[in-house]
Amino acid sequence: MNWGFLENILSGVNKYSTVIGRIWLSVVFLFRILVYVAAAEHVWKDDQKDFVCNTRQPGCENACYDHFFPISQARLWALQLIAVSTPSLMVALHVAYREHREAKHHRRLYRDRGSLDGGLFATYVLSLVFKASLEAGSLLAFYYVYGGFAVPTRLRCSQSPCPNTEDCFIARATEKMVFLYIMAATSLLCIALNLAELAYIVWKHVWKCFARRYVPAGGRARLADGFAPAQPGVDPEVEVEGPPRPAVRGHLGPTVSNSHVTTD
Repeated sequence: MNWGFLENILSGVNKYSTVIGRIWLSVVFLFRILVYVAAAEHVWKDDQKDFVCNTRQPGCENACYDHFFPISQARLWALQLIAVSTPSLMVALHVAYREHREAKHHRRLYRDRGSLDGGLFATYVLSLVFKASLEAGSLLAFYYVYGGFAVPTRLRCSQSPCPNTEDCFIARATEKMVFLYIMAATSLLCIALNLAELAYIVWKHVWKCFARRYVPAGGRARLADGFAPAQPGVDPEVEVEGPPRPAVRGHLGPTVSNSHVTTD
């Protein structure tokens, strides 16, 4: 299988991610995709041919293999990698949507197209929720389909057309079990990273909203965490249409504007 398309997708989203998101991406590449491509594909390459039972009854080995492995462990692993990487496309598509709007209006509509504010913030949160859910669902699928992550050397099978209860043997059982434990450990690590990043960006967003409402304008530049919020009434997600009218002379109130604002 060619994993180049997945690498291109994740690399494109990487520039819009937080520090924790970049760590997640490194874990996916180093401990999941590279391990799968370099070793796991070869370990499961001839899995069905290496599954041997103590009988010469035609069809017995195929029936037993289908009973114990309704879907190949390697293919389920590959499906998991594709599934947990797909939600990152949501972020890339939203940024592309912003770029398309700016190109359509021939002017800049956002302070920063990749800033996690407004609609892009909601999209990023949804992508993290989907990734964590798919990771957890894949682990549960592995556990219930195969009865855990252990790979026994011998299985006893009495499926038809086997004449009796036959002993069947799995090739490279210990090696496969090691790779499955690596897969499970990296999945748990990715879930932890997704939840940590979710908590981080939600806390950051809440803090910015709090500072925008309660912190005086002069004190925002002195925020200790280093991410001062935007000025009051200005949102990076807001598109401003039409030039503002000049202020009415002699009027001491705020400047009157006919700006019409819309959000994504």
